[in-house]
Amino acid sequence: MDGGGRYLQPMTAYPAGFAVARAASPNRGAAPSQFKKPSRIGKVFGSSRSVRRRSAAVPLERRLPRFLGTGLTLAFFAAVIGYGLWQGGHIDGFIRENGEPHHALARAVGLGLDQVTISGLSQMSEKEVLAAAGIDSKLSLAFLNVNELRERLERVPMIKSAAVRKLYPNELVISLTEREAHAIWQNNGELFVIAADGTVIDLMQDERYLDLPFVVGEGANARNKDYLALLEAAGPLKSRIRAGTLVAGRRWTLKMDNGMDVRLPEIGAADALARLVKLENEQKILEKDVLAIDLRMADRVVVRLTEEAALARAEALKKKPMRGKGVDT
Repeated sequence: MDGGGRYLQPMTAYPAGFAVARAASPNRGAAPSQFKKPSRIGKVFGSSRSVRRRSAAVPLERRLPRFLGTGLTLAFFAAVIGYGLWQGGHIDGFIRENGEPHHALARAVGLGLDQVTISGLSQMSEKEVLAAAGIDSKLSLAFLNVNELRERLERVPMIKSAAVRKLYPNELVISLTEREAHAIWQNNGELFVIAADGTVIDLMQDERYLDLPFVVGEGANARNKDYLALLEAAGPLKSRIRAGTLVAGRRWTLKMDNGMDVRLPEIGAADALARLVKLENEQKILEKDVLAIDLRMADRVVVRLTEEAALARAEALKKKPMRGKGVDT
């Protein structure tokens, strides 16, 4: 696991003893044929189930929770087996091979964890979800705590919300809502993938995020929606903007694809971009030997020339003829 809570190893195999079914996702295409579709989940108990309305005439034994007797029996035998293993000094070896005694006993009577169905995946893999939830083949469905599983999953930055439920006798269903990656944020020399609300999803260690908008600076993650709005305001120049740096938490400086900086005002940044579009259309200003364009003043444009362009301009001014007492500039 990295610092952002992600498991970046490629999915190669799942622990022996259970299968993982992945629900179809609109962002990732149809589920592979070896995965079970969610539509099959309802068939675990058969094609139809009846619902009985409770009344005062229903006998007490029918009001008891389902599987209560089975659970109590399993708990009793697990305690007996665990005590025997502990007394014989074999408990550690047994747990390494088979898991906790109560899980092993539940699996022995058909309440193991043989199938995991996961839906809602877009960026994450099944293996990452299983690892984050702590699910392996040594567990049993009977003794899984779905609330604990849900809390573990929701601690993963990529996961916005999770729902976990059991389908007896041996299936676990996990439904996820992922945070969508909106931008890359650079701060203090580190790169992070962030969501629309600025939440850090993960460290930037994956090439699939390279095409995301790029923001730089303290607090730029929380202002990334403002930057995205500026990209839209840039119109035909949008594709030439490579990054946006938030300066002093107030205004943006854009980095163009040729390395040029465009300094925008704190107020009226969209209007300043409209001026830049006009300058490019009329004068091709982005093709000039210019290091920076300052649009912070509404009545003028200030440019900073490259060193070579500045020297060339100085030489050109020296060669201009004098007119009277002044210099024609």
